[in-house]
Amino acid sequence: MAFCCLATCCKAWHTFVMSQNPLTRSMNLRRSVLSVPAINVRALEKTRLLDCDAVIFDLEDSVAPEKKVEARENLRAFFSGKPLEGKERIIRINEVSSAFGRADMELILALEPDAVLLPKVDEPQNVMSVSDLLADADAPENLRIWAMIETPRGILNAPAIAEAGRTAGSRLDCFVVGLNDLRKETGVLPLPGRTYLVPWLMQVIIAVRAYGLDAIDSVFNDFNEADAFDAECAEARAMGFDGKMLIHPAQIEAANRNFGPDEAAIAEANAVIAAFADPAAEGLNVINANGRMIERLHLVQAESLVHKARLIAERQTAK
Repeated sequence: MAFCCLATCCKAWHTFVMSQNPLTRSMNLRRSVLSVPAINVRALEKTRLLDCDAVIFDLEDSVAPEKKVEARENLRAFFSGKPLEGKERIIRINEVSSAFGRADMELILALEPDAVLLPKVDEPQNVMSVSDLLADADAPENLRIWAMIETPRGILNAPAIAEAGRTAGSRLDCFVVGLNDLRKETGVLPLPGRTYLVPWLMQVIIAVRAYGLDAIDSVFNDFNEADAFDAECAEARAMGFDGKMLIHPAQIEAANRNFGPDEAAIAEANAVIAAFADPAAEGLNVINANGRMIERLHLVQAESLVHKARLIAERQTAK
């Protein structure tokens, strides 16, 4: 009996651990995350036709204080119109403690976007307090929280913030790095290659991967510099980011291309899946496939990549 109880507990623990595994987290396409000022009605309407994976409707930095009310009303009108098909809808609010925070949160509860993006998240309590507000208002569980990591304290506390995102009641789903504010507060110059920023970017990646969250890289400020933007997307993908925050539709194609799987990667992933599907691999954690040793963790990665490729293909078919 004791052995059966132990086995049951071990199975439950394994299920819990797998649910926390970054490789088994629920997956959304977040290659291209376009930020649009909520004050710009024309830009809002244009998002319906764009090929980005997600849209951030911004009520914060891109909206002057005297325009905040108008921007909120723009979003009310936009959300009441034709649905934004096939894209995540995120609203970036002003700091909850600001003069605009209460009205912004009332808008979130009324519109029920896919996520609310919190600016300048410095500590876990910034996330947990909004989680509590949403819970107290009986907001749907699929209304998630994204966190802007854009201050020195945010970088230092990134692991603690990510860990809090996996506590009961938290809705934290994604980090978005904000390098403009971080550069301003640290004095780091905007040099090509982001040499002195890479250690902080990797700290964010380690934090989100430890707790099964996604990470979106910071904006690239000059949308006319296509080659430099392409290189920065490739760099961010190599570091492990899921996508990039964009400031202009001209950046969408490069982001989708760099953060999406290429044909060679898809073919390799399918080969790994096929190798483990062979009856000879049943019960094995490590197999030899064409002279290469592969483990079941590679199978999880392969299945994730193929699933992502399928989502992209379905998106293209639906156009």
